Amino acid sequence: MGPSRRRFLHDSLATVGGLALAAGRATGASSHPEDHEPAYLRLARQGRLREVERQLREILAACRLCPRSCGIDRRKGKTGVCSSTARLKVASHGPHFGEERPLVGSGGSGTIFFSNCNLLCCYCQNWEINHRGDGRVVGEMDVADMMLDLQRKGCHNVNLVTPTHVAPQIVGALCCAVDRGFRLPLVYNTGGYDSLDVIRALDGIVDIYLPDFKYQDGALAAKYSSGAADYPEVAAAAIKEMHRQVGTLIVDRRGIATRGLIIRHLVLPHNIGGTDRFVRWVATELSPDTCVNIMRQYRPEHRARDYPELSRRLTSEEWEQAVAWARAAGLA
Repeated sequence: MGPSRRRFLHDSLATVGGLALAAGRATGASSHPEDHEPAYLRLARQGRLREVERQLREILAACRLCPRSCGIDRRKGKTGVCSSTARLKVASHGPHFGEERPLVGSGGSGTIFFSNCNLLCCYCQNWEINHRGDGRVVGEMDVADMMLDLQRKGCHNVNLVTPTHVAPQIVGALCCAVDRGFRLPLVYNTGGYDSLDVIRALDGIVDIYLPDFKYQDGALAAKYSSGAADYPEVAAAAIKEMHRQVGTLIVDRRGIATRGLIIRHLVLPHNIGGTDRFVRWVATELSPDTCVNIMRQYRPEHRARDYPELSRRLTSEEWEQAVAWARAAGLA
């Protein structure tokens, strides 16, 4: 890939305080923004979108929406690790301008922040929403209203933040929104601890996957993310399936993402996240075109100060080492 194209990718993906990378060849570009039709519209026309909703909703009876597989009946108001019943809770919704540039453009990424979380990291920077569960109970029609409101406001996509534990309700809301004229691309913004079966069920619904890949070591994942010892294997399998479904990032001629995969990786102090192994995994296990956002903005939040190794920000040396690993893997 030539220097000018690599500079385009770096500039178009970059976020404040991070390093955005795309290894190998350039991202694709559709010739006209209006040429793109979100994937879920085809399923809706075929009557299959409601089928997926029903399939996912059945899982709530003995919940295994995520790898925790708590097995509780959320329809009866019971809760598992994520503290969620079958009712939706939303913390906020609105245009967001702090995401990757292909998601933000000029109109912003239309975020909907769902309350609670299935991963529960000790250093969570949204702990009030994810751990404490701040937000209000809403119906699926309310979420459909939010999707349509974000579309009216000129957002380029609807960005579903922490969707893993509420995937059935999201698809139900999507069905309602489609019937009323919704047609923005859907961004599935997840911590990466996702059931492979659920991700497979979402094939043809999600346009842009935005997963984290937080850890390469299961013992560290268990220590810092509420016992999720299988996180590295689970995230790797889920991300491979996401890549199979949507491929590498495609942007229109405005530079706005319409389809594809972006992986986020937060660099942690003492290389707790295994950045060196992460970049090698991307280079060897996925397409060389994979878009990656290596993020520098770690800060000790929530209970991070209970762990001395997480109680500080990155040093300059740690960040420079992360960049060097990415370059050595061929990602920059």
